[in-house]
Amino acid sequence: MRTDKINYYLDIAETVLERGTCLRRNYGAIIVNNDQIISTGYVGAPRGRKNCIDMGICVRENLKVPRGERYELCRSVHAEQNAIIHASRENMIGATLYLVGKDAGTGAYVENASACSMCKRMIINAGIEKVIIRNSKEKYTVVEVSDWIINDESLSGVFGY
Repeated sequence: MRTDKINYYLDIAETVLERGTCLRRNYGAIIVNNDQIISTGYVGAPRGRKNCIDMGICVRENLKVPRGERYELCRSVHAEQNAIIHASRENMIGATLYLVGKDAGTGAYVENASACSMCKRMIINAGIEKVIIRNSKEKYTVVEVSDWIINDESLSGVFGY
């Protein structure tokens, strides 16, 4: 049986995450436009800096920082960010970003995976139209980036919103 196109791209993103160097969670991202892979990205320290797996330490893990908080403590550049950095904006306009996350310790898919607020901003500015996130080997969530623009979480609790 032939793999459908969405799972085909998610499978590629899952392979990309295997290059990740995070001790907590690894993500793989690919950007696809007009059925052409534009770029790939995985979690890793900026070029030339030591990766967490090389140092054997994760500051966020040691400090028991909850998921989704205090990313400034992390050494890594996120998979979505790396994929965007390696693509031209003209190729990303209207594109789809495929994202897969796995727990580095267990290999299980990250539950309720989503782009962080910084990655959401970069995805919006890149002109990417959709993000498809793997929930399990067969299931995924499709997110319209326009929803992130309309439902601006950065305004939560600000100015009475």
